[in-house]
Amino acid sequence: MAGEYTEYNYVAADTIDVSELEPLDPETRQIMRSEFSTGLKLTVFYYIFILSIPILNWFAGGFMFSRMWGGMTYSWFLTSIVAMAMAFIIAYVHTSLYEKRLKNNQSNSSNPEASSRERRIM
Repeated sequence: MAGEYTEYNYVAADTIDVSELEPLDPETRQIMRSEFSTGLKLTVFYYIFILSIPILNWFAGGFMFSRMWGGMTYSWFLTSIVAMAMAFIIAYVHTSLYEKRLKNNQSNSSNPEASSRERRIM
């Protein structure tokens, strides 16, 4: 098996100039904008949570460094357990919203009257 492996020749690959790309179709542009908007909101929400932990450590140090089960502090609990749970929930929300958008766009593209109505609105 190791003898069958051949390295990819990256020198032969060419680069693509972004200015030469065709513009996105309206449907894809709308999906990408809504995805960016959702991702930005979820990112801001997560960063606010993550950056609030040092602030809480500074201003509520007595509480944040008090012990929970097994000697774990509240600060460590928020940093590890809650932050990981939030990451999974954010990923689930983002994925479910994306699938919902795709489903709506597929149903709209199969209905020509709805598609023409949306094109006029955009």
